[in-house]
Amino acid sequence: MNTSFLLRRVLPALVVVGVGAGLFFWKTQAKPVAVVLKSVDRGKVEATVVNTRAGTVEACQRTKLSTIMGGRIEYLGVKEGDKVRKGQLLLKLWNDDQKAQQALAEAQRAMAAQRVREVCTTAASATREAERQASLKNKGFVSDAREDAAKSEADARTAACETAKADVAQAAARVSVTKVEQGRMVLYAPFDGTVAKIVGELGEYSTPSPPGVPTPPAIDLIDETCLYVKAPMDEVDAPKIQAGLPVRVSLDALPKQPLPGKVKRVAPYVLAVEKQARTVDVEVDIERPANVNLLVGYSADVEIVLSARENVLRVPTAALIEGSRVMMLNADSGRLEERKVKAGLANWEYTEVIEGLAEGERIVTSLEREGVKVGARATAAAQSAANK
Repeated sequence: MNTSFLLRRVLPALVVVGVGAGLFFWKTQAKPVAVVLKSVDRGKVEATVVNTRAGTVEACQRTKLSTIMGGRIEYLGVKEGDKVRKGQLLLKLWNDDQKAQQALAEAQRAMAAQRVREVCTTAASATREAERQASLKNKGFVSDAREDAAKSEADARTAACETAKADVAQAAARVSVTKVEQGRMVLYAPFDGTVAKIVGELGEYSTPSPPGVPTPPAIDLIDETCLYVKAPMDEVDAPKIQAGLPVRVSLDALPKQPLPGKVKRVAPYVLAVEKQARTVDVEVDIERPANVNLLVGYSADVEIVLSARENVLRVPTAALIEGSRVMMLNADSGRLEERKVKAGLANWEYTEVIEGLAEGERIVTSLEREGVKVGARATAAAQSAANK
């Protein structure tokens, strides 16, 4: 009687408690985290370095021209965008005063030349007279004093002739000086190129650019037929970079169209700029397709290929955990576990695996997801065929 009473009263209570405990355990048990898996495959892996800040497309020849002296612009023979030839007159400042000085110097040179003809003709006559007196003296027709006087006169006239010739040379030098002075007021194209920028208009005053003073140049001339990219690389990577290494250049203006190139030059010094990391400038020759219009000043990213290996085991670099480890899903336990691997060449996209993985094994690539840690229960998330 008592036993039957206990079974009727206690057993249902125990069942309720058991069901409640089961429900509590089921609700508090962590749900499996969905992870993205990728198979270890074979392919090409490159060791690369990239610039620390954006590089720039530069012209092989570019000059910012300013006159040596300031003055009012009297002649402006070009406009922005014009193609010019080497030696072409681009700009000239007012210099009528210098032209007047040249005219005066040329007149003085002409006068000096006329004086030469006059004085040297007299000198030649005096020399002939001295020779005639010497001949007469030898025949006894004139005295020694007469001969000496004629010889002295000839020497004096000859010296005057030489002085007059020196005056001509001096006058010619004065003409050259005036021409040099005028050269300070004009600008000629030093090479074939394109006028990129002009500062100043006809009739305005143009100011020269003295050393240390950031005055805008009168004319900015570039040769856009020869371009290269200059980019700052971290000083740590500089010892690895050598001339001739292959390069991929990416331009913001031409997305998804990288241009091949080669390292042309590595600067022989480290650039230390305040509040910036120390860098070394690297110059890159780029292969310029005929259908690509590059502009000087484009921003560019440079990826230098230090070395490359074909057909090696590789994993996405983002799937590597610090210490050369990868996360894997144990198919038997359904839990995440780590595996140590030996890494080889690496870049931002792929890392070579030398030991620790086999082709076809699947690793976790969604390390950023919440709950992805060693020992966590996990399940493979749906993914595209490209990532399987």
